Amino acid sequence: MPIRPENRDRYPKDWPQISRRIRFERAQGRCECTGECGRPHTGRCTNLHGQRSYSTGTKVVLTVAHLDHTPENCDPANLRAMCQGCHLHYDRDHHRETAAATRRAALEATGQLAFDGSEESSR
Repeated sequence: MPIRPENRDRYPKDWPQISRRIRFERAQGRCECTGECGRPHTGRCTNLHGQRSYSTGTKVVLTVAHLDHTPENCDPANLRAMCQGCHLHYDRDHHRETAAATRRAALEATGQLAFDGSEESSR
């Protein structure tokens, strides 16, 4: 998955080499997800880089997921080669949280207070 420009500085300079090592040396071009993404596959995902996806028929792009969602943490134990489908499913809750934080910050920047439902009115 492409690195967003605002996050590029969070990755080490040798990220392309790290990513390649995880995807093609360790994972041998196959998704390493064993179901932690929540998709309906049993055991290790069968998707192979450059082949057709078992679920959508689209061409598989193998990516590298940071299991703790922290790009600075490039310990191999924190990295998992995942097809784009597994990676997106694995990150869905994290994406939802960061999108909500971005919307909240945008509202607050305009001088509006965000209401998240955690405070109750005492009328």
